[in-house]
Amino acid sequence: MEKEQSKARENKMGTLPVNRLLIEMSVPMMISMLVQACYNIVDSIFVAKIDEYALTAVSLVFPVQSLAIAVAAGTGVGVNALLSKRLGEKRFEEADQTANTAIVIAGLEYLIFLVIGTFFSETFFAVQTDIPEIIAYGKSYMSICMMFSMGMFGQFCFERLLQATGKTVYSMITQMTGAVINLILDPVLIFGLIGFPKLGIAGAAIATVTGQIIAMFVALYLNLHVNKELHFSWKKLRLKKEVLKPVFIVGVPSILMQSIGSVMVFLMNKILMGFTSTATAVFGVYFKLQSFIFMPVFGLNNGLIPIVAYNYGAGHKDRIKKTMKLGMIYAVTIMLIGLIVAELIPGTLLKMFNASDKLLEIGIPAIRIICSHFVIAGFSIVASGVFQGLGKSVYSLIVSVTRQLVVLIPVAFLLSLTGILDLVWLSFPIAELVSLMITLICLRRVMRHLDEVLA
Repeated sequence: MEKEQSKARENKMGTLPVNRLLIEMSVPMMISMLVQACYNIVDSIFVAKIDEYALTAVSLVFPVQSLAIAVAAGTGVGVNALLSKRLGEKRFEEADQTANTAIVIAGLEYLIFLVIGTFFSETFFAVQTDIPEIIAYGKSYMSICMMFSMGMFGQFCFERLLQATGKTVYSMITQMTGAVINLILDPVLIFGLIGFPKLGIAGAAIATVTGQIIAMFVALYLNLHVNKELHFSWKKLRLKKEVLKPVFIVGVPSILMQSIGSVMVFLMNKILMGFTSTATAVFGVYFKLQSFIFMPVFGLNNGLIPIVAYNYGAGHKDRIKKTMKLGMIYAVTIMLIGLIVAELIPGTLLKMFNASDKLLEIGIPAIRIICSHFVIAGFSIVASGVFQGLGKSVYSLIVSVTRQLVVLIPVAFLLSLTGILDLVWLSFPIAELVSLMITLICLRRVMRHLDEVLA
């Protein structure tokens, strides 16, 4: 029975027409990632109705939330790549052990952020601002989100197990479950509707973690009852060195790559607070808006990685190259649509967040300038996915470090010395152009290696 199921998986990942396979794998995850974007978008839209200080607080806590997601998602990339490769190699017992070890890793990662949320929330905000209202709002929101982040870590873990075996539709179901719950609970808990107490920004945090926890249990149920390719056992819930090493060889660069984004946002917020807290709010709103364009591309990328990893393990070079080509075409197209929307109606987008006149004055040129790099970013994201699928995540890390730390922050700081806020936004397209050049160099080396290994 197990061999028949495994053969079916091989038929899909190794023989299904590449375009159809990429769409089948990616579209549910693209929808899932869009739904994931709803968490922060919905929170910010409702929080903005409290006041601008609350919106700024949510913007300032974004680096910590991004760090937690980076750890969960980065580990998931490593698990996904190893699990897909093991299935491609028909090493089924090792695939099972990988899945069980992934659950233990997720639990340990949650404990780290439980400590951060419990003891360091107020300190995190105090080093960024001396405005009491922002500190109070931020401490409340961050402590709740981190202390109850077990839902987020569990959800990411179980969804990646579904994705690695091609069951992306089910991961979409779990994402939508969490997002719908968050959407319903946000106004109810923030403003005290239908008899519930008015909890303000704490209500937004509670709505978020409640959605994540319920989604985690849905994903767990689906793995136990639908994901027949993998087998779960209490005896196998332990850390295995033979799993940890390959998972983190791929996962750590991915974690670092995404964590760098958290560091970048933190440092950029410090630079922008030197102008006005409204500039920080604008930057936070931009990240919420851009997630609606980037998240589908990340979903496409998440569908691409197991295809590349599986076919690398199976020795199908042509399928890898075709997957990469189609992925880049789709990603660039999505980003082009996002660029057009951002350039045409930035004011309309900002008004969704109850934007004041000052926020619109700063935000409209900011959105137009920052979003000019979207098309280049689409190409680079897919290239990064190819690196990860082939076990060359260090190249993704090099590109990310260069873009977000080596280039972006120093350029932003130097431009801030002019005292002209609009010039600071130019650091984004400048950094993206530099990273494109490095991406092309790395991609050429990876393709040469692929030709040699799978000659």
